[in-house]
Amino acid sequence: MTGRGLEIDCKDLVELVTRYLECVLDPEDVERFEDHLALCDGCDVYVEQMRQTIEVAGALSADDVPAEARAALLTAFREWRSAP
Repeated sequence: MTGRGLEIDCKDLVELVTRYLECVLDPEDVERFEDHLALCDGCDVYVEQMRQTIEVAGALSADDVPAEARAALLTAFREWRSAP
């Protein structure tokens, strides 16, 4: 990749994706983010996957998740949070 899309790298994009999708990045960062997307097919796919995940997850209610799955997710999250 060359040009403006290099102002942020793939790692930076991953760190900014939530703020981008929530429309809270400042205009300059949005421009750099979108310049990178225009040059990086992998990041473009990643952002689209995140959009779809948010859309699907947002349509779920707590009752849609089986109790066993909910317990497993909560355990995994707690273990992740307590890891050094």
